[in-house]
Amino acid sequence: MSPFPIQEMTLPVALSGTDVIGQAKTGTGKTLGFGLPLLERVVVPADVEAGRATPDQLTDAPQALVVVPTRELCTQVTNDLLTAGKVRNVRVLAIYGGRAYEPQVEALNKGVDVIVGTPGRLLDLAGQKKLDLSRVRALVLDEADEMLDLGFLPDVEKIMAHLPAKRQTMLFSATMPGAVIGLARRYMTQPTHIRAVSEDGEGATVANITQHVFRAHNMDKPELVSRILQAEGRGLAMIFCRTKRTAADIAEQLERRGFASGAVHGDLGQGAREQALRAFRNGKVDVLVCTDVAARGIDVEGVTHVINYQTPEDEKTFLHRVGRTGRAGNKGIAVTLVDWDDIPRWQLINKALELDFHEPVETYSTSPHLFEQLNIPAGTKGILPRAERTRAGLKAEDLEDLGETGGRGGRGGRSAQAATVTEERPARTRTPRQRRRTRGGSELGAEQAAVSPVAEAPQEPAAGDEPRRPRRRRTRVGAVPVQSAPAAVAEAPVAAPVVAAPVAEAAPVAEEAPAKPKRTRTRKVVQSAPEPDFQTVPLAEPAPVRARRPRRIVETAPEPDFQMAPPVEPVRARRTTRKAAAAPVTPVAEAAAVAVAEEAPAKPKRTRTRKVAEAAPVAAEAAVAAEEAPAKPKRTRTRKAAEAAPVAAEAAVAAEEAPAKPKRTRTRKVAAAPEA
Repeated sequence: MSPFPIQEMTLPVALSGTDVIGQAKTGTGKTLGFGLPLLERVVVPADVEAGRATPDQLTDAPQALVVVPTRELCTQVTNDLLTAGKVRNVRVLAIYGGRAYEPQVEALNKGVDVIVGTPGRLLDLAGQKKLDLSRVRALVLDEADEMLDLGFLPDVEKIMAHLPAKRQTMLFSATMPGAVIGLARRYMTQPTHIRAVSEDGEGATVANITQHVFRAHNMDKPELVSRILQAEGRGLAMIFCRTKRTAADIAEQLERRGFASGAVHGDLGQGAREQALRAFRNGKVDVLVCTDVAARGIDVEGVTHVINYQTPEDEKTFLHRVGRTGRAGNKGIAVTLVDWDDIPRWQLINKALELDFHEPVETYSTSPHLFEQLNIPAGTKGILPRAERTRAGLKAEDLEDLGETGGRGGRGGRSAQAATVTEERPARTRTPRQRRRTRGGSELGAEQAAVSPVAEAPQEPAAGDEPRRPRRRRTRVGAVPVQSAPAAVAEAPVAAPVVAAPVAEAAPVAEEAPAKPKRTRTRKVVQSAPEPDFQTVPLAEPAPVRARRPRRIVETAPEPDFQMAPPVEPVRARRTTRKAAAAPVTPVAEAAAVAVAEEAPAKPKRTRTRKVAEAAPVAAEAAVAAEEAPAKPKRTRTRKAAEAAPVAAEAAVAAEEAPAKPKRTRTRKVAAAPEA
């Protein structure tokens, strides 16, 4: 058995302790290319017994570290290293999220030689001082480009800060972009870049994989995939989707069509993801629907078909998806379904990988060339016949309780685990609560409480018991008048002893009661007389409609009707001058003014100021006081000289001797006549 090219070229360089950058196609044995040198650098008790090391070199702290991007890849690399180091009894531990902390911390305390983990959980334990990375001699970054794409570069740099400066660093990936080379220059010392080329020559994919690319409609894809899965010679199959929702939906549809299918995507809990992978490896499930979390490094023996249900994002993802088949020299078939919307994306991938499928052939589930190229038997339908349903299915695999800390539920997540591991509900130990039945505020008798309300029959009260009052009903409709109660009682002689007494007592009370207030529009309950129990006494007549109470009219003093008087045209008074004021008033004009004032209704004088009417007497007293007071010179608003005072005094005396003239105001009010 000969080694693969990447192993043959990497092992001599890596065993010498030199930093290595390894690049090779998927499925060509890169795991053992870095795994064997890693195990050789670890000192174990077997080396001390053989004399290759001293007892001082033994330690319980980790001596090698492998960082991977996904949990599934972490589990697979751990299993491969355990198999390779079984002879020397090397202790390998997988540390990743989705599991409980306690088992991992307990295993670290017992002692570990090699750790394989994801960046998040490694940083978490290192920050809690539960993981000591100061003794690490070798570091491996597997699928380094994927860690950069997922945004793990800051976490990887923090992990490298916990490591000693003197160490061996190795990077391995199928694709090596420029960012990985830049990372190598910063954290590696004179690395050796090894790019392995297989015997089939240059090519993006392995020559053992047969490629098929079809243009398919999205609504026809489930039927088309169901017929591809019934091709002759098909073993295990993996179906890749871009989104988690699509993966869950396709897995459910295939299960309804009779296929033993499982799903692996980010919305599932870690227990459900590992359950699906175990069932797929054990053969209980032959179809695994997954997202790109399972496209990196997953190595399952017997995978013959890989179906790209949705076009991948770029050429790197396409290579890793297709690389799940045709591994270790085996043959495989890769089918890519391209939707009409994904034609431009596929053409870019086709150009980058130098494939011959620039224009995919339009294909449907009934196309003859589909059956011919994939060896599908004629007449195959989209439902698996019952005779071929021989797989045990996903439920046959046990669901391990991992003590998940951050599961997001979903189909098969923590909720599904709880439903699977549910125990039988224990029998009820306490007595159920007994509800008391009351009517009208008083408890019912023991015999009445035992009878159901449907079959309850009226019972006559005992001789010494007080007759039971009917239950008070709260309704929004007016109360039934008491006058209708006797008629109802008369027609129901069986229930008469129960209701007759309360109704008879309520009648005089209702007659003597004062008039009830009118019903308001609020939702308050109107207090009314007790009504007969309609469960016992049926109504004989419909309740008469109560007449509305007339509104109370409040008599108020009649207001004066200002419109009854003939309208008087307002005469705009002109501004009087000194000559008009000095003119004497004739008796005829005076008599006419008095007659008009008597006939016209008294109207309030319209003022243009906001003075109150009560201030009029005060103003009159002020005017009288002003007349009796000695004359003072009028204050002017100009800056006249003081010599004008005598002139003003003489003018004031002349004004007193002259006939009274109305004082000139600064407003536009009309001066009132002296007699008025």
